[in-house]
Amino acid sequence: MNVTLLVNPAARSGASTGAATDAAERLRAHGVQTTVVSGGSASESRALLHTAIQLGTDAVVVAGGDGTVGLAVQELAGTGVPLGIVPSGTGNDFAGALGLRELEVEGAAALIAAGTTRTLDVARITRGDGSTQHFASVLASGFDSKVNDRANAMSWPRGESRYTMAIALEFLRLRGIPFLVELRLADGSTERIDGDLVMATVGNTSMYGGGIPICPDADPGDGLLDVTLVRPSGRLRLARLIPRFYRGTHTTAAEVLVRRVTSISLASPGVTAYADGDPVGPLPLTIDVVPGALRVFAPAP
Repeated sequence: MNVTLLVNPAARSGASTGAATDAAERLRAHGVQTTVVSGGSASESRALLHTAIQLGTDAVVVAGGDGTVGLAVQELAGTGVPLGIVPSGTGNDFAGALGLRELEVEGAAALIAAGTTRTLDVARITRGDGSTQHFASVLASGFDSKVNDRANAMSWPRGESRYTMAIALEFLRLRGIPFLVELRLADGSTERIDGDLVMATVGNTSMYGGGIPICPDADPGDGLLDVTLVRPSGRLRLARLIPRFYRGTHTTAAEVLVRRVTSISLASPGVTAYADGDPVGPLPLTIDVVPGALRVFAPAP
């Protein structure tokens, strides 16, 4: 097997570069031919991956977090070329949803060398101009995207604590936001929700923000997307809900609507959506599922 290993030197976590060097050595020790590539920007990295896929690489491995995974997914979706992950980012939520977050570099290298893969869905975003983008884990809009805005602007603290602090600070400005949501449900029926929401979140996998199970029942292999919508309520009531989000028990709260869909359209003035932890642009957006579009080195669920 020959693999292309991508390291994103622009990633916030400086651990990625060291992890990539270590991973390359360990993959080679397992008999895997490994070529390391590193772009100076997201577009350059995508171009390098595109070339590697065109030249016939057997797999792509990323050393980084959700942003680097998301970058690779843009090139890998639909190709059949598998993705390997060496978790070394800030949140590592996609890796966490697959049970890979706690893997050390040697464990990740051994898993890739063993060749066991899972076939997963991805989500596809369509903008008003017709351009598209894929994501692997969660799209956030509303309160949670504002938390991402704030967390990405913070240089301290690192890891999950950054998101916790960003949530606390953004909560002080919490208010309902007018949304128009149109859903195509799993049974083929449609639903329209027009009114104020605190947030609207679409999950291919279950977690975001460093391990928060926002869509706790999401299964990236079921051909569906999970949607979590939160209606406004008193600030004290919503404050009491926050611990339930961390436990994944929020789905039964009166303010929370949960749906399982094949597609969803989101519109709200002045709201930027984030997917895989990175901004993807302002609403309106349409998101649909692309079943079985991605192979990942991972143990069976």
